[in-house]
Amino acid sequence: MSADRLRDVVAAVVDPELRVVTIEELGILRDVAEDPTSGRVTVTITPTYTGCPAMDVIRADIRRALAAAGHPDAEVVTVYAPAWSTDWISASGRAKLAAAGIAPPGPAGSGRSVPLTLTVRCPHCGAADTEQVSRFGSTACKALWRCRACREPFDHLRAL
Repeated sequence: MSADRLRDVVAAVVDPELRVVTIEELGILRDVAEDPTSGRVTVTITPTYTGCPAMDVIRADIRRALAAAGHPDAEVVTVYAPAWSTDWISASGRAKLAAAGIAPPGPAGSGRSVPLTLTVRCPHCGAADTEQVSRFGSTACKALWRCRACREPFDHLRAL
Protein backbone atom coordinates (compact mmCIF):
# COMPACT_ATOMS: atom_id res chain seq x y z
CA MET A 1 0.00 0.00 0.00
CA SER A 2 1.38 3.42 -0.90
CA ALA A 3 2.33 5.99 1.75
CA ASP A 4 -0.42 8.31 0.47
CA ARG A 5 -3.04 5.54 0.76
CA LEU A 6 -1.91 4.69 4.30
CA ARG A 7 -2.23 8.34 5.29
CA ASP A 8 -5.70 8.48 3.68
CA VAL A 9 -6.81 5.49 5.78
CA VAL A 10 -5.66 7.09 9.03
CA ALA A 11 -6.76 10.61 8.04
CA ALA A 12 -10.34 9.35 7.67
CA VAL A 13 -10.57 8.41 11.38
CA VAL A 14 -13.25 10.58 13.00
CA ASP A 15 -12.61 12.39 16.27
CA PRO A 16 -14.79 10.65 18.92
CA GLU A 17 -15.76 13.88 20.71
CA LEU A 18 -16.15 16.14 17.68
CA ARG A 19 -17.76 13.60 15.35
CA VAL A 20 -18.01 16.04 12.43
CA VAL A 21 -14.23 16.27 11.88
CA THR A 22 -11.48 13.76 11.25
CA ILE A 23 -8.28 13.58 13.27
CA GLU A 24 -6.46 15.09 10.30
CA GLU A 25 -8.88 18.03 10.01
CA LEU A 26 -8.53 18.59 13.75
CA GLY A 27 -4.76 18.65 13.33
CA ILE A 28 -3.81 15.85 15.71
CA LEU A 29 -2.51 13.50 13.00
CA ARG A 30 1.20 14.24 12.63
CA ASP A 31 2.68 11.44 10.56
CA VAL A 32 2.06 8.04 9.03
CA ALA A 33 5.14 6.01 8.09
CA GLU A 34 5.72 2.46 6.93
CA ASP A 35 8.99 0.66 7.63
CA PRO A 36 10.22 -0.50 4.20
CA THR A 37 11.76 -3.67 5.61
CA SER A 38 9.09 -4.96 8.01
CA GLY A 39 6.05 -3.19 6.55
CA ARG A 40 5.06 -2.07 10.04
CA VAL A 41 3.10 1.16 10.11
CA THR A 42 3.79 3.85 12.72
CA VAL A 43 1.31 6.67 13.24
CA THR A 44 2.26 9.78 15.20
CA ILE A 45 -0.44 11.87 16.88
CA THR A 46 -0.58 14.83 19.25
CA PRO A 47 -3.51 15.25 21.66
CA THR A 48 -5.41 18.52 21.78
CA TYR A 49 -4.35 18.72 25.42
CA THR A 50 -2.36 16.43 27.71
CA GLY A 51 -5.32 14.97 29.60
CA CYS A 52 -7.60 14.43 26.60
CA PRO A 53 -9.78 11.41 27.48
CA ALA A 54 -10.45 10.63 23.81
CA MET A 55 -6.88 9.55 23.03
CA ASP A 56 -7.42 5.87 23.90
CA VAL A 57 -10.41 5.74 21.56
CA ILE A 58 -8.48 7.54 18.82
CA ARG A 59 -5.56 5.11 19.10
CA ALA A 60 -7.94 2.12 18.95
CA ASP A 61 -9.79 3.60 15.95
CA ILE A 62 -6.49 4.16 14.11
CA ARG A 63 -5.41 0.56 14.77
CA ARG A 64 -8.83 -0.71 13.66
CA ALA A 65 -8.73 1.30 10.41
CA LEU A 66 -5.22 0.10 9.58
CA ALA A 67 -6.09 -3.52 10.42
CA ALA A 68 -9.04 -3.32 8.03
CA ALA A 69 -6.59 -2.04 5.39
CA GLY A 70 -4.26 -5.00 5.94
CA HIS A 71 -1.91 -3.64 8.59
CA PRO A 72 -2.91 -5.36 11.86
CA ASP A 73 0.34 -4.59 13.70
CA ALA A 74 0.36 -0.79 13.59
CA GLU A 75 2.00 1.28 16.29
CA VAL A 76 0.51 4.58 17.43
CA VAL A 77 2.97 7.01 19.02
CA THR A 78 1.81 10.03 21.00
CA VAL A 79 4.05 13.10 21.02
CA TYR A 80 3.50 16.23 23.07
CA ALA A 81 6.02 18.61 21.51
CA PRO A 82 5.33 20.81 19.82
CA ALA A 83 2.05 21.13 21.68
CA TRP A 84 -1.13 21.02 19.60
CA SER A 85 -2.57 24.37 18.65
CA THR A 86 -5.98 25.36 17.33
CA ASP A 87 -4.02 26.84 14.43
CA TRP A 88 -3.62 23.24 13.25
CA ILE A 89 -7.35 22.85 12.55
CA SER A 90 -7.77 22.85 8.78
CA ALA A 91 -10.05 25.23 6.90
CA SER A 92 -12.36 22.32 6.10
CA GLY A 93 -12.35 21.32 9.77
CA ARG A 94 -13.31 24.85 10.82
CA ALA A 95 -16.10 24.90 8.24
CA LYS A 96 -17.43 21.51 9.40
CA LEU A 97 -17.38 22.59 13.05
CA ALA A 98 -19.33 25.75 12.21
CA ALA A 99 -21.82 23.81 10.08
CA ALA A 100 -22.42 21.48 13.03
CA GLY A 101 -23.16 24.41 15.35
CA ILE A 102 -19.75 24.44 17.05
CA ALA A 103 -18.03 27.81 16.87
CA PRO A 104 -14.47 27.19 15.71
CA PRO A 105 -11.71 29.02 17.56
CA GLY A 106 -9.77 31.89 16.10
CA PRO A 107 -6.01 31.67 15.59
CA ALA A 108 -4.06 30.84 18.73
CA GLY A 109 -1.69 33.78 18.23
CA SER A 110 1.92 34.17 19.09
CA GLY A 111 1.70 32.91 22.68
CA ARG A 112 3.09 36.20 23.99
CA SER A 113 -0.20 37.44 25.33
CA VAL A 114 -3.13 36.06 27.26
CA PRO A 115 -6.01 35.32 24.85
CA LEU A 116 -9.15 37.27 25.63
CA THR A 117 -12.39 36.33 23.92
CA LEU A 118 -14.88 39.14 24.11
CA THR A 119 -17.44 37.42 21.93
CA VAL A 120 -17.87 34.43 19.70
CA ARG A 121 -19.96 34.60 16.52
CA CYS A 122 -23.03 32.40 16.64
CA PRO A 123 -22.61 29.47 14.24
CA HIS A 124 -26.39 29.41 13.70
CA CYS A 125 -27.17 33.02 12.74
CA GLY A 126 -23.76 34.71 12.65
CA ALA A 127 -24.59 37.29 15.32
CA ALA A 128 -21.78 38.61 17.52
CA ASP A 129 -24.18 39.26 20.42
CA THR A 130 -23.36 36.11 22.38
CA GLU A 131 -22.56 35.20 25.97
CA GLN A 132 -20.61 32.47 27.65
CA VAL A 133 -22.93 30.31 29.77
CA SER A 134 -20.32 27.88 31.09
CA ARG A 135 -16.57 27.72 30.72
CA PHE A 136 -16.93 23.98 30.10
CA GLY A 137 -19.35 22.45 27.59
CA SER A 138 -20.05 18.87 26.60
CA THR A 139 -16.30 18.12 26.67
CA ALA A 140 -13.42 19.80 28.48
CA CYS A 141 -12.11 21.40 25.28
CA LYS A 142 -15.38 23.22 24.59
CA ALA A 143 -17.21 26.05 26.34
CA LEU A 144 -20.99 26.54 26.29
CA TRP A 145 -22.26 29.79 24.78
CA ARG A 146 -25.68 31.23 23.93
CA CYS A 147 -26.69 33.65 21.21
CA ARG A 148 -28.72 36.61 22.42
CA ALA A 149 -30.09 37.20 18.90
CA CYS A 150 -31.47 33.76 18.01
CA ARG A 151 -31.38 32.40 21.61
CA GLU A 152 -29.71 29.15 20.50
CA PRO A 153 -27.03 27.55 22.68
CA PHE A 154 -23.81 26.35 21.03
CA ASP A 155 -20.42 24.91 21.85
CA HIS A 156 -17.25 26.90 21.22
CA LEU A 157 -14.03 24.97 20.71
CA ARG A 158 -11.62 26.89 22.91
CA ALA A 159 -8.40 28.25 21.44
CA LEU A 160 -5.21 26.70 22.78
